[in-house]
Amino acid sequence: MTHGPRAVEGQNSQLIKLSLAEKLKEEIIQGRLAPGQRIIEGLWAKKFGAAQASVREAINLLIGEGFATKASGRSARVTCYSEDDLAQLYELRGALEGLAARLVVLRQPDLTPLETALQEMRIATKQGNTQSLVEADLHFHFALADLSGNRFLRTEIATLLVPLFAFVSIRVVQLHQTAQAWEADLDRHRLVIDIIKEGDPIAAEFAVRDTIQQFSIRAYKIWRGIKP
Repeated sequence: MTHGPRAVEGQNSQLIKLSLAEKLKEEIIQGRLAPGQRIIEGLWAKKFGAAQASVREAINLLIGEGFATKASGRSARVTCYSEDDLAQLYELRGALEGLAARLVVLRQPDLTPLETALQEMRIATKQGNTQSLVEADLHFHFALADLSGNRFLRTEIATLLVPLFAFVSIRVVQLHQTAQAWEADLDRHRLVIDIIKEGDPIAAEFAVRDTIQQFSIRAYKIWRGIKP
């Protein structure tokens, strides 16, 4: 089977967009594009020798991954949170993920997705791969939301967590934080699964709320540039 010119052109365009997105992400993670800084399409198109439209599409990919945000009619900016933002985000996380845990207990689904995500976290920790650890951590919380059976709750949790985890990922790299520093968090994730298995929906909800509060302490330290 042969591919027509349009198909090849489309594949090339996709590859260019993905490549530019990776380059911009590297600029963000390494701190050359700081939190809150504008991502000016024309400037980066010139630096990368690419079409401005391609850079715009790459930025949209970063927005989807949580590394950038964009208000209507404004330039995209690198994701940035204030101290108050973090406090409020983790308050909301506790409420949403606590509800998810309660619903999981009531539904009693197969918890394999949670176990799998936790295993991914352990492997990443042993390998010292911080980026993989952050990604596996996100998978764990997505799995919790999925298992709740409430698709609207899942959407709200995803909307909250994607940019938040991207922000944490940026700061972790900039602080040169090791994966081993997260070992205590592995135990907390294990505790969440164990309490859900016990079958008390109220206990599960409050356990997750408390766990999220512990996570917020780490997030605050990362925001302040302190190695937890």
